[in-house]
Amino acid sequence: MLLKKIIIKFQHTIILLLKLALYVGLFAIFFLILGASNRQLLVPSRTAGVTMVTFVAVGLGMLAAYGGYDIGKKKSKPIIYSLGLATFLTDMVTWLELNIMNVNANNNESFQPDYIGQLILIILLQVAFIVMMAYLGNYIFFRINRPEKSIIITGSLDSLNQIYSGVRKFKLQYDVEYMMDYRDPEVLSCIEKCDTVFLYDIPVERRTELVEYCYRLMKNIYFNPEIADIVEINANHVVVDDISMICAGVKEFSLEQRIFKRTMDIVLSLVILVLTSPLWLASAIAIKACDGGPVFFKQSRATKGGRVFQLYKFRTMRENAENHSVTSEDDRITPVGKVLRKFRIDELPQLLNILKNDMSLVGPRPEMLENVYIYTKELPEFEYRLRVKAGLTGYAQIAGKYNTSPKDKLILDLMYIEQYSIWKDIKLLFQTLIVLFKADSTEAFEKKGPREVVDYRKPGKKDGRKG
Repeated sequence: MLLKKIIIKFQHTIILLLKLALYVGLFAIFFLILGASNRQLLVPSRTAGVTMVTFVAVGLGMLAAYGGYDIGKKKSKPIIYSLGLATFLTDMVTWLELNIMNVNANNNESFQPDYIGQLILIILLQVAFIVMMAYLGNYIFFRINRPEKSIIITGSLDSLNQIYSGVRKFKLQYDVEYMMDYRDPEVLSCIEKCDTVFLYDIPVERRTELVEYCYRLMKNIYFNPEIADIVEINANHVVVDDISMICAGVKEFSLEQRIFKRTMDIVLSLVILVLTSPLWLASAIAIKACDGGPVFFKQSRATKGGRVFQLYKFRTMRENAENHSVTSEDDRITPVGKVLRKFRIDELPQLLNILKNDMSLVGPRPEMLENVYIYTKELPEFEYRLRVKAGLTGYAQIAGKYNTSPKDKLILDLMYIEQYSIWKDIKLLFQTLIVLFKADSTEAFEKKGPREVVDYRKPGKKDGRKG
């Protein structure tokens, strides 16, 4: 036991040193290169103090929004995207602040964007440093940490294939030894042999028994939440006399939250609309030049309380083509439409919906009416998403994929609704930029080849088979 504690402490120390090296390195790259042209940044001065405080403060805020140096928890590419965006925005804010401070009698009489060449060099060096540290950090982490011996327990083969396809992407974190049905009499003995247990699509009563068993044995537990779990996660512990209770009060946006959220929607929408106006013009010209059809596409969608509104998009498909799930090779998508979809430019006209109060910047994405009827019929709880206004972006779009199942979308959207705060909206707006870098965020557009199909596996049984 003592040896295990020493090993864990050593691992934590290595990770801490790697994080310190990364953040100090990014700080040093910025100030050493800018300091070569502005000596005030390298000597004790008001300029150096204010600029360094700005860099650190903005950097901490961006890391809180995007995530930090999460080696061992994330793959290298997501770490690079998150740290890259956080560092880029930190650089831009600090660079802008430095230029504003240089407007004085000794430097510039008016605002001038100086040090552009140095800024480009800084960004390139920082990106290279982040890439190196991300891969190095994960390499070191997984050299000193073995994959957790894992078991997947589900209620059906379909459920098994869903969860296995996700877990198998993290082979360095999880070594799946067993895949079993929860009714298998050997399931408890197999749990004892593992470090981590995945429970997926299991009846709540049986899941509770397995969770308590895993907790008693001190096993890591992952399970997919149900609606009751979402309510419990966001509830408060209270003591009634001397009785412990969980209080799950009715969650509604306060008056202050509604006012602030609407104000933020209007202000940011107008700012984004002005900044993206060249894209609007270029998109309109390209769509017209492509086939001469209308620039905009309108479709009925549902928002808060089930109210139906007309959602606006740039048209990306042939005129009068039915709009349903498509692949990247679908011949209904125009050449211009492929570009607009790839970079999400087709979503920009929804800023008009936000200004009209049909939508918010952040909230559950509005589904097509046909989908709302289908999903609600199969999953009555799906209508809970309509407790708030639909959003241009949302937690389900950032954490999920284009083809995430309706139930998983519902869980993510309910987590947003139950945990709502102004800071969460701001954080999700920043994180929306990462979606542009996620290859699987438009996974439904791609043609899929034969996928791996797995069966339940106990000791000695083969991993899976191609189907």
